[in-house]
Amino acid sequence: MHKQDVARLFTTPVDSPAYAPTRYRFTDREYLNIHYRSDLEVLRRLVPEPLTVTDPVVRFEVMRMPDTTGLGDYTEAGQLIAVEHEGVRGEFNLAMYVDSVPAISSGREYSAYPKKGGSPALYVDSDTLVGTLDYGTLRVATATMGYKHHALDPDEARAEIRSPNFMIKTVPHYDGTPRICELVRTRITDVTVKSAFTGPARLELFAHAMAPLADLPVREIVRASHIVTDLTLDPVEPVYDYLAA
Repeated sequence: MHKQDVARLFTTPVDSPAYAPTRYRFTDREYLNIHYRSDLEVLRRLVPEPLTVTDPVVRFEVMRMPDTTGLGDYTEAGQLIAVEHEGVRGEFNLAMYVDSVPAISSGREYSAYPKKGGSPALYVDSDTLVGTLDYGTLRVATATMGYKHHALDPDEARAEIRSPNFMIKTVPHYDGTPRICELVRTRITDVTVKSAFTGPARLELFAHAMAPLADLPVREIVRASHIVTDLTLDPVEPVYDYLAA
C-alpha cells in the first residue's frame, strides 16, 4: 500500500473498513420519544459549559433504523437533555446505546456520538408501542405509549426531529493527554415526515452502574411522540474548543 493510499484511509482495518464512507441518509427511521421532567441540579452537573440548562427536560428515545445507507439495519436508544447555546435551543446528547458495531464505530470516530453497546428494541404490543433497552442481560429502561392515539402535526414532528444536537468530541494523544476536546453540533436536514402520533406514555428506568439512565429520574411525563421519517444526518461542526479556552 502506497503512502498516499494510507493517507486516504478513513478507518481501519485497512482491508475491511469498520463502516462505509458515506453521507448518511435514513429511510423509514422510526422514533419513540418520551420527554420527561427530571432534577435540575442533576442535569446541570452533567451538561458541559458553555451549554446551559434552563428547563429540566430529558428526552428518552428509541430509534429503529431498518434502512440506512452504509450502516445496515440497527436500533439505538439514549438520553438527551434540553439545553440552550447562545440563545438557540437544542439538546445535549448524553449517551446512546446501540446494537451495531458499524454504527458505534462511525458514530464515535467520524462524528462525536457518545455511543456504546446495548440492546434496544422498538415494537408494538397489542395496543401499545414499546421501547426497551437492555445492557448486557439486564433491563435498564422500559417506555410505553398508546399506539396511534392522536395524530401529531407534521410541522411539530419535524421541529422535534430537527432540534440541534450538541456533543463532546474527545480524542486522546498517545500519552493519554487530550488531543481534541471540543463541543460540536450536528443537524438533521431533508426531513420527510411519513407518520406522526402522540398519546399517553410512561417511562421506567432501572439503576445500573454502567448504563446510569436512572440517574436522571422521571418526575413527570411532559409529552410523547411516535414518528416515522426519512432524513439526512449532516456532519458535525465544532462550536467550542476546550483546549483553546
